[in-house]
Amino acid sequence: MISVDEALARCFALITPLPHEDVPLRQAVGRVMVTPAVARLTQPPFAASAMDGYALGQTGIAGGQYEVIGEAAAGHGFDGALLPNQAVRISTGAPLPSGAVSIIIQEDCEIVGTTLTLKASANKQDNIRPLGQDFVLGQSLPAPRRLRPNDLALLAAMNIPQVTVSRRPNVALMATGDELVMPGEEPGRDQIIASNIFALAAMIEAAGGCARILPIAHDNEASLRTVFDLAADADIIVTIGGASVGDHDLVAKVATSLGLERAFWKIAMRPGKPLMAGRLGNALMLGLPGNPVSSIVCAHLFMVPMILAMQGLPAAGAQTQTAVLDQDMPATGPRTHYMRARLGDIAGQRTIRAFDKQDSALLTILSEADALLIRLAGDGPRSAGETVSFIAI
Repeated sequence: MISVDEALARCFALITPLPHEDVPLRQAVGRVMVTPAVARLTQPPFAASAMDGYALGQTGIAGGQYEVIGEAAAGHGFDGALLPNQAVRISTGAPLPSGAVSIIIQEDCEIVGTTLTLKASANKQDNIRPLGQDFVLGQSLPAPRRLRPNDLALLAAMNIPQVTVSRRPNVALMATGDELVMPGEEPGRDQIIASNIFALAAMIEAAGGCARILPIAHDNEASLRTVFDLAADADIIVTIGGASVGDHDLVAKVATSLGLERAFWKIAMRPGKPLMAGRLGNALMLGLPGNPVSSIVCAHLFMVPMILAMQGLPAAGAQTQTAVLDQDMPATGPRTHYMRARLGDIAGQRTIRAFDKQDSALLTILSEADALLIRLAGDGPRSAGETVSFIAI
C-alpha cells in the first residue's frame, strides 16, 4: 500500500491538460480561465461622484453659499465649467464637472431657489471617485482562475465579452455489481439501490466537469466490456466497485485486458483502501471502492482534485483547515483515517467532533457530517483541546 500523498502525486502525473475554447461571458461561470483577461478600458473612465449631492467649485465651508447652475446625472454630464462660487446638482456615478473640486452630500445642503447653503454639519470629504480608481486600461486579471459570479462582473466591466477557458472534462461514471439497481426500480431480495453514483455526479459537476452516468455493469466480463465501450470518448472513467479481491471483482481484470496501464492499487487509508488509478487509452481511469462512504471520501481526496487539475488549476489536494477537538481520541492504526465529523463553535472557537459510528456503509452519518477529520497513520492518542486538521465537505 502507498500513502495518500503518493497516490495523489501519481494521479496528477497521469493528467494531460485539456484543450482550450472561447466562451461567451454569460456561459463562463465555474469555468477555468486559462489566459489572463486584459482590461480594454479604464474604470471609471472619468472622475465621478460617489454620492448624490452637489459638486462645488471650491472646498465646501459651513455656511458658504453657492449658485446652482445646472445638473449632472449618470450618463448625462454637465457641459460647462464651475467657478469657485458655483455648484451643480450631481447624481452618484455622474462625471465630475470641469472646475469641481468637491462634492457635498445632499443631506448637508439647504436649497432656496438656486442658492445652496452648506449646513454646519457638512462633511468635508470630497466624495469623488478618481479616474481609474477600480482598474486601468491594460490591467489584467490573472490566470488560471476558476471564474466566480463576482469575476464575471469584473470581466464585463473590463469590456471583455468572451474568455478563453479549459474544456470541461467529460467524466463517465460506471457503477458495477449484480446487487445494484437504479432509484425508482424495485430491488430484488438480494439487491440495493445504486446511491453513491448520484453524489459523485454532483461532485463532478460542482468541480466543472460533465458527468455521464452509464448503465450499471453486471459482474461478468461481457457486461463490463460493453459498458467500458460506452465510455470510450471520456476524459476520465470512474468505476465504482469491483476493484477489490473478491471472486466477482472483475474491473481490474477487464480494464487490464483493454489496455489499462495501472499507476497503483491499494492505499494506506480508511475508508477507501481498494482505490485504483491508471490510464486506459486516451482516458484517465479512477477505480473507486464500492462502499458508498468509501467512494465519496475518495472522490473528495482524488477525483475532484484531478478534475480541477485537468482544467489547468494547480495540482493540489483538498484544502485542509484546523479546528480544536472537543473529545479525547485513541491512537490510530497503520492507515490514515478520514473520519466523518461535525464542526461546532465554543466561545468563538471552531471545534470538531467525530461521529461514533464510522462504518463505510452509513450514508446517514455522511449526510450529517460537514467535515472529514484527518487522523494520520500511526498518530498517537489525542486529547480534547488539541488542534487537528480537517477537510470541509
